[in-house]
Amino acid sequence: MLKLTLLLVSHDRDFLDNVVTSTLVMEGDGRVGEYVGGYTDWLRQRPTPVAAAAAKPKAKEAQAEAAPVVAAPAAAARRKLSYKDARELEQLPARIESLEGELASLAAAMSDAGFYQHDPGAVAAHTRRMAEAQDELDTAYARWSELDG
Repeated sequence: MLKLTLLLVSHDRDFLDNVVTSTLVMEGDGRVGEYVGGYTDWLRQRPTPVAAAAAKPKAKEAQAEAAPVVAAPAAAARRKLSYKDARELEQLPARIESLEGELASLAAAMSDAGFYQHDPGAVAAHTRRMAEAQDELDTAYARWSELDG
């Protein structure tokens, strides 16, 4: 039996729910939890925040109480977006969804048995468009990450 493992990162929760069989979650403090199923399954299986806080050792709680609060500088470090950047950030999810849809339809067309029986020029143009769409998607994700901080 062939066992295949693919590490997939996506912001599309529905996609993850429909594709993955297990989910790796970065839980903090250097821990990675593995859960059966997709994003929705993880929401049902994850420990509640109260249970997770109770599971921490007492020594860490004492250190946390003694340590000064440093969240304010982190919030202050986050820059205020200009109107143009805020609009771009607002429109990026729709753009990303559109590009992912286009890539899915291009991939579906390529998986058709008769696709490669077309003119080689059309196949090359299709492949080129798929690469361009992937580049645009990568750029959109990078920009989203940059704007969202």
